[in-house]
Amino acid sequence: MQKSECHGGVQLRNRKAANGDQRTSSSVHRTTVQQSSSSSSTSSPETARKLHPRPSDKLNPKTINPFGEQSRAPSAFAAIYSKGGIPCRLVHGSVKHRLQWECPPENLPFDPLLITLAEGLRETRHPYTFVSKEGFRELLLVPGASEKAVPLLPRLIPVLKAALVHLDDEVFARGLNALVQLSVVVGPSLNDHLKHLLTSLSKRLRDKKFKEPITSALQQLEQHGGNVSKTSFLKPHFLYFDSTKWTV
Repeated sequence: MQKSECHGGVQLRNRKAANGDQRTSSSVHRTTVQQSSSSSSTSSPETARKLHPRPSDKLNPKTINPFGEQSRAPSAFAAIYSKGGIPCRLVHGSVKHRLQWECPPENLPFDPLLITLAEGLRETRHPYTFVSKEGFRELLLVPGASEKAVPLLPRLIPVLKAALVHLDDEVFARGLNALVQLSVVVGPSLNDHLKHLLTSLSKRLRDKKFKEPITSALQQLEQHGGNVSKTSFLKPHFLYFDSTKWTV
């Protein structure tokens, strides 16, 4: 009786062990297949190209559109504007646009806002072109603008010169208008700085479309700067001046 029970128990244990061996073998087989599949996938040519792209892949028209607009880093003015560093925003109107200031412009410090707006004159994209041009003009119209702007002239003049030597005609026109607006506000204080700008103006006079606006600007510079501007700075760059026009 004991031998039978013992024998039965041995058979039962043998069957369990066999089943366990089968499960282990099946598990090992599945693991081996998975590893083999993973290895095959990793070593496939397509995967290898993704992990280690060839130089020729960069020329693939599927990944590069030669006619697409290339992304470019924003300019300094655009970056400042997008971060709220310019305390005004463009308001689109049905007839004309205008600026909406976050606070009255007369309460804003000119340093560095006026210089930043002057730097924006070199922008060629909307809305930066309008914001810089109109913001510069409106800031110079506030009470006490002269006292605030005169100390900034040594830093403003190089920025305006950069606009006056710009190859874009609209940028040059904005720089010229800004120079006249500045002369209205600071008057004779601009005279000592004109020598840095007049060479650029005289060169641009060779372009017929700018002859009239530059002539008008020179007349206004002379008017707001007084005789000093004509005799000490304007005369060396322009051959003759009478009561109506400048002549090169």
